[in-house]
Amino acid sequence: MDNLFSRDEKKQYQLEQINDLVENNGGLIKTSEIEALGVDYRRVLKFVEEGYLIRVKSGYYTTKYFECSEEEWIYKLFGEDGILTIESALYVYGYLNDRPYKWSIAINKNTSKSRFHIDYPIVEPYYTEPEVLELGVTETDFAGGKMKIYTKERLICDVLKYQEKIDREIFKQGVWAYIMDENKDVAKLMEYAKERKVLKKVQTMVGVWL
Repeated sequence: MDNLFSRDEKKQYQLEQINDLVENNGGLIKTSEIEALGVDYRRVLKFVEEGYLIRVKSGYYTTKYFECSEEEWIYKLFGEDGILTIESALYVYGYLNDRPYKWSIAINKNTSKSRFHIDYPIVEPYYTEPEVLELGVTETDFAGGKMKIYTKERLICDVLKYQEKIDREIFKQGVWAYIMDENKDVAKLMEYAKERKVLKKVQTMVGVWL
């Protein structure tokens, strides 16, 4: 190919091949898949530097031509075993007016930490013991599919549990929205509060309004 194309033509040809591969793979391709096209790693780094390729996480790339919302990326990356929690779940339930800048994902504590070494979108993992990970899990419509999310009651217990990690205004807005929710299940809230060891917090911070 070196003899048939000029440098610019070769570059354009490689980018077209990469973009086709991205489209066929639903938005994500591996370094090895790019190199299989005859593009060496130095060229991959150059394409990233020039903005043609976007590094999503270690060893995975997309292109600037592939249009994908943050929700779609979250679904592609964590839809199989991740659970929407904290800020993200509060937003999905309509408890927050604005979508937080980061995505909160509950995940098995034994999962590889490298999965969260990503540049986009911004994700905060909540590593959870396997025995409590699936406690209070349901599903919600998300990015054209179904994604796991904690029930409102399990969610509020976790919001109280991780209060120190949450923006103060988001915390107040989320908890108050739950208190005002006509479809809340107080009995379930207390049940999960015992399991998550936040019963006293629930009684003092939420119970007085119920």
